[in-house]
Amino acid sequence: MLQKLLEGKNVDLRIVEKEDLPLVKEWFNNPDFAGEYDPLDAQESKADIEKEYEKLTPEKKWFLIETKTGCKIGFIGHFPEGDVLTIGYALIPSEREKGYCTEAVKIMVDYLFLSKNIVRIQAGTNVKNRASQRVLEKAGFKKEGTLRKSMFVRGEWVDTYVYGILREEWKEPKILTRATS
Repeated sequence: MLQKLLEGKNVDLRIVEKEDLPLVKEWFNNPDFAGEYDPLDAQESKADIEKEYEKLTPEKKWFLIETKTGCKIGFIGHFPEGDVLTIGYALIPSEREKGYCTEAVKIMVDYLFLSKNIVRIQAGTNVKNRASQRVLEKAGFKKEGTLRKSMFVRGEWVDTYVYGILREEWKEPKILTRATS
């Protein structure tokens, strides 16, 4: 059995392993997984996903979101953009609106501020995606601005909001996290 990396109250985050790639491929290629507010990304082959997986570094990581029963319900990751880390996340449709994504984002923020010498974490969301905006706000992020026509979603250019959280706003872990080996 694979070990958990970060444990929360209702969900755990675990680094994506090679044996998880078929599931990651299925999710990334499913328009319902990303939802109606995100771009329809190019369909990716097994080889494409494996290439992306091989490029992961300590600054760019993928995690599975799992319930306490071990059910894989989503994805969260972080990647560098300039001098800051950006996070992205998605849950399978049947597990949305249960607080799991908010908890996963809080765990990720705790993990990043506890393990990396960074001053901010950011995320972007389609201006129409109120659910994602609520997740970020509940996790302590503040809306910082609007990027006009910054994302091509299902045939049209849409605006995105940029959210950020600074280390001094975070102050201390919101969810007890502990690394396990």
